[in-house]
Amino acid sequence: MHCPFCGAEDTKVIDSRLVTGGDQVRRRRECLTCGDRFTTFEVAELVMPRIIKRDGSREPFNEDKLRAGLQRALEKRPVSVEAIEASINQIKHELRSQGDREVTARQLGEQVMAVLRGLDAVAYVRFASVYRDFQDVSEFQEEIERLAREPETAPSRGRD
Repeated sequence: MHCPFCGAEDTKVIDSRLVTGGDQVRRRRECLTCGDRFTTFEVAELVMPRIIKRDGSREPFNEDKLRAGLQRALEKRPVSVEAIEASINQIKHELRSQGDREVTARQLGEQVMAVLRGLDAVAYVRFASVYRDFQDVSEFQEEIERLAREPETAPSRGRD
């Protein structure tokens, strides 16, 4: 670690502590050249895969975009903010654990639909209608009938 005061490369760690729920490490350091002390914060850098869009273009994973899509589907539905955040964390964890540097937008969309199906059936159908580009009422009907036929994966309601 370089000293921010004199630029020397030799510093020693005096004290280390976990902060912010264990997501960061705070280290108190001392420069071995000038003797000044300073604090650094370390955070694990977890790389999210890039998203390959339908047109073949690639873009970085965007958590805000994911959150907006979920919130749009769940608008005016009785699902807690905590359940939404847990769903976002679940999707991110699944993406990271796949170990791929890139995933298709289709794979991500399927993961989002699986999560929504477990949260709220109405939100699931809303999202599916946009994601799968439903063209008429019969496609809504088919999706609703498919939900009704598969009770073992019926929504569990992420409500308070």
